[in-house]
Amino acid sequence: MNVNGRPTRTIWLAPGSTLAAPVVEIIDQTRLPHEFAIARLTGLDHAARAIRDMQVRGAPLIGAAAAYGVALAMARDASDPGLDHAVATLGATRPTAVNLTWALAEMHRALAELAPSQRLAAALDRAAAIADEDVAINRGIGDCGLPLIEAAFLAKARSGPVAVLTHCNAGWLATVDWGTALAPIYRAHDAGIPLHVWVDETRPRNQGASLTAWELGQHGVPHTVIVDNAGGHLMRRGEVDLCITGTDRTAANGDVANKIGTYLKALAAHDNTVPFYVALPSPTIDWTLENGDAIPIERRDAREVTHIAGWTEDGRRAEVRLTPAESPAANFAFDVTPARLVSALITERGVCPASRDGLLALFPEHRRRAA
Repeated sequence: MNVNGRPTRTIWLAPGSTLAAPVVEIIDQTRLPHEFAIARLTGLDHAARAIRDMQVRGAPLIGAAAAYGVALAMARDASDPGLDHAVATLGATRPTAVNLTWALAEMHRALAELAPSQRLAAALDRAAAIADEDVAINRGIGDCGLPLIEAAFLAKARSGPVAVLTHCNAGWLATVDWGTALAPIYRAHDAGIPLHVWVDETRPRNQGASLTAWELGQHGVPHTVIVDNAGGHLMRRGEVDLCITGTDRTAANGDVANKIGTYLKALAAHDNTVPFYVALPSPTIDWTLENGDAIPIERRDAREVTHIAGWTEDGRRAEVRLTPAESPAANFAFDVTPARLVSALITERGVCPASRDGLLALFPEHRRRAA
């Protein structure tokens, strides 16, 4: 997608990087929307910190960053213990996004049978392939989701823009490129369909207000930032035509885990007969989980709730406390939306019901595993 009119990915091997000293560059998302900054990752610790501290975030991008993190680790220690240590270190950074464990398993599988002297080059190649695969998958999600927006436009008799509500950030900043929930929106916008996106601020880290709004603005998509609790009000007034969110992990039965607050949006959509779609790349499906009750829910630092960061009028970054100093806070990062509230799942292979049968119809190669 575009940054200042220039096509840009979220992660890449740095120009001039060598096999002897590989360097990976990322967009530092903790600096957005007020500053576009590039961070350089030169080792395993840098990659783990980037994932843990959310310089990179979003399930697909976390997976790609973890893959590159293994490659950086191989430049320092390509032994069997070094490989195992890299996988364990990166695997401990974020528990909910299944793409992390998927990418690490892919990297371990690609490297384990190779001699240590061959592992660095192979790791860089496999990490780059994982990133390219993510781009292709997300482009496919956009293609498969586009007809849903086209249908909404026709249902309005072309009388006005299609109003889409989304939650958190599931755009290209959450992936290597294109995004998941925003991929159909970008495809529709590029196809000339008039759109307006309601952007949930998404407390406590405000990824909607800071990231979704920024990237939609960069690509020229009309949008309005709203407080998290405004979605139901807008749906009740008929000002939302459809909802699209992403997911960090999808159980085999179609239950989805996404940023905290998604479940409430799905309830409001159900009550107001607004279609509620969830866009997901296939690596986000956890075929080992029977339902969403088994999805681990990350609890993050309470400081994300008690404090908020922003930029002052004179261009300084400042953090202020929101709550009484003596009040404890709980920071649940995700919730689970049951499949019964999901109108359909949008994948790179097509749109399907949020159910085991629906997913297996698109991904029959998993039928034995899900049996």
